[in-house]
Amino acid sequence: MDTEDKRIPVTLLTGFLGAGKTTLLNHLINDPDAGRIAVIMNEFGAAGLDHDLIEASTEETILMQSGCLCCTFRGDIAKTLGKLMARKQSGELSFDRIVIETTGIAEPAPIVHTLVVDQLMPHYYRMDGIVTVADAATGACTLETQVEAVNQIALADLIVVTKTDLVSQVDLVEYEAQLSTINNAAQRVYADHGKVPTGVLFGLSALREDVASDEIANWLGNAEEPSTPHKNGDDNNHDHNHHHQQHQIRSASIELSDPIPASVFDFWLDMLIAIKGPDLLRIKGIVHVEGMDWPFVFHGVQHIFDAPVPLKSWSGQDAKSRVVVIARNMSQDDLDASLNMLRMQPKEVETATDGMIQETVEMPF
Repeated sequence: MDTEDKRIPVTLLTGFLGAGKTTLLNHLINDPDAGRIAVIMNEFGAAGLDHDLIEASTEETILMQSGCLCCTFRGDIAKTLGKLMARKQSGELSFDRIVIETTGIAEPAPIVHTLVVDQLMPHYYRMDGIVTVADAATGACTLETQVEAVNQIALADLIVVTKTDLVSQVDLVEYEAQLSTINNAAQRVYADHGKVPTGVLFGLSALREDVASDEIANWLGNAEEPSTPHKNGDDNNHDHNHHHQQHQIRSASIELSDPIPASVFDFWLDMLIAIKGPDLLRIKGIVHVEGMDWPFVFHGVQHIFDAPVPLKSWSGQDAKSRVVVIARNMSQDDLDASLNMLRMQPKEVETATDGMIQETVEMPF
């Protein structure tokens, strides 16, 4: 039986105004080793594409000599993706992956929602990762004043730091500390005048059945920093709690040594979504559930979640679960308290559920 995922991977490229997305794109679509890429952007006029390398153009599509193409969308990304797929299936266009460039002040979440919720999109496309370009020269000030820039960093799987040659080492270290307070789980690379190693922008998501354990570790962040979970009860380990005070962005992760009862996990997730859904910038993790032969990876933005992916070929010997939550307008204590619910036992869940049926129970977050 052929289980290969043949859907087109989609990379969301975001970053605040002037961060360097256009320069990065120019290098990407003209890199012969990057494959055939369809780049979707709002307007060509502002893109600054290298017209010396353009092979042909129409009103909606620009074909590059490299074999890549660019097209515009003005509002409805689902229709644009649908048209591209129809042209690919008819043989009119050929591409292996899609990169969607957002505007500098755009929130990435609505596009992620489209790829998950739209009736046709999940059949043809899968989210491959969110890449955020971060400007080391002006980014520190931007993060202090622009909530959109903070949200772009918070949702990133990969942060591409640009313009490092324009700042001192001290300022760069301070800026990176800012990035870590918002999203310490994201991988980080440094662009050399817009250039990054081929392939570094792709394959970021762990939502694949054939994903390797080290890829999951990279996806969840801080794979190089060992944790020391113990056994049972209060042994499970919280790590890397961070917050960004100006915009109330906080992140926390928890590692659980033993498999989680299914009722406990479902209760925790349902309660968190019901109470704080719009403020959940991102939730992701690998979870071992009691009674299951393999773990699964899951991912959500606000109250919208991708279908969980069972790792049926999992070869890891441990049964550790790890969950990362990035949220806004939650105190660090409340965020930690929500994760602590994953330590509950099924009887505690029954008691909590009965209490909510009989009377209004004030949750700790």
